[in-house]
Amino acid sequence: MRYQISGKQLDIGEALQTHVENELGEIVGKYAERPTDATIVFSKDAHEYVCEATVHLSTGLSTQAKAKNTEVYAAFDGCAEKMEKQLRRYKRRLKDHHKERSQPVELSEASSYILAGTDDSQEAEPESLQPVIVAEMETKIPSLSVGEAVMQMEIAETPVLVFRNEGNKGINVVYRRDDGNIGWIDPAANT
Repeated sequence: MRYQISGKQLDIGEALQTHVENELGEIVGKYAERPTDATIVFSKDAHEYVCEATVHLSTGLSTQAKAKNTEVYAAFDGCAEKMEKQLRRYKRRLKDHHKERSQPVELSEASSYILAGTDDSQEAEPESLQPVIVAEMETKIPSLSVGEAVMQMEIAETPVLVFRNEGNKGINVVYRRDDGNIGWIDPAANT
């Protein structure tokens, strides 16, 4: 597994890098077959250290975790604990999906935009109804089954996931509803 360990405005020593590689390698090796790479970023938020980790698996799925603590090693350990919990929860599914899938998840290119939020304190009408684009980025849309999409959304702890449905090749969305259930939007099913 390839590791990319870095610090934002923070010096990461050899001892911490070795600790991260050993601990994360053990955790991921126990629950997932053939992880490809891991990105771990340490940063400082006021008086706390923040550790964010992303591990990409050979199936194309990714897992993410984030933790904070006043000590840098404790921040990583908390992050690793969260990742281990996610991987343990989905171990059977990860291995089952990997056996069915002969090729890694196919990714399609797409543009992603961040729009400026509205300021409710302004009483005046906006000059234009066009939203202000704050940032524009490239993103990837994975080609997954609905079950894999739900699992990826839960592993990444995101409220919504856009994906290409492997069954009908259409763009679909899964999202977490307010009642705790998962919603699935499949525009192709209505045509």
